[in-house]
Amino acid sequence: MDLDCSDFVQKHAGSAVQQGILSQGDIDRALFNVLSLRIRLGHFNGNPLQLPAGNIPPSQVCSKEHHDLALEAAKAGIVLLKNAANLLPLARSKVTSLGVIGPSANAGDRLIGNYNGPPCTGITPLGELRNYVADTRFVQGCNSVACDAATINAVILLAKSVDQVVLFMGLDQDHEREGLDRIDLVLPGLQQTVITKAAKYAKRPVILVLLTGGPVDITFAKNDPRIGAILWAGYPGEAGALAIAQVLFGEHNPGEASHSITESFFFMSMISTI
Repeated sequence: MDLDCSDFVQKHAGSAVQQGILSQGDIDRALFNVLSLRIRLGHFNGNPLQLPAGNIPPSQVCSKEHHDLALEAAKAGIVLLKNAANLLPLARSKVTSLGVIGPSANAGDRLIGNYNGPPCTGITPLGELRNYVADTRFVQGCNSVACDAATINAVILLAKSVDQVVLFMGLDQDHEREGLDRIDLVLPGLQQTVITKAAKYAKRPVILVLLTGGPVDITFAKNDPRIGAILWAGYPGEAGALAIAQVLFGEHNPGEASHSITESFFFMSMISTI
């Protein structure tokens, strides 16, 4: 890696050079690669604000063409991990009431991830799904993505009362970001409990949508017949809510995982040896 975005190199590069772990040649190579790319981009050709990409107004950033591109990118990035008995796509004519559950369902910032400017649109998955099903009901289920407190009774009541349940779970920047790594692959806090309780009491198999940048262990959901479909949406950006809705209701056919990864099991204590 030529350019690290955290403070790791600042803290440890000097010691690494002294110990012979990092050579002067390694540093020169990284510097050459980074600066040569910036030269090719014209970053040193005068005032950056006067360069072609130096002063792009919001009207251009938020153009229809850019929004359409954001939507296409979001749709292309969604992966269908499970679809038992062809639960998806949903038929709008048959879903008269929709239950939406999860801490990521009504928070637009959960769609964005990081390395971003302010989004041009702020609609959330919940807001978009209300455009598809008029009787859409919402329970957050968790107090936050960390989900150290959950309203299980409210989740159960909602799951019992609607035709179809969609859960929006996953991670956010408090769990994974530049310079912050996780020590396990499980969903935070009580998220798994919320998912399984909703699935247990729902009228039909539920749909799980994962908003996460890194991998999470969803073996429990894969093996639970009451969880009929699983979508991995990543952090799909400002048009992610519409992309997810279009996939759920058959306006876009998502990709599937191209191959299966052999399952391996490790003890948590092994982390200290990596």
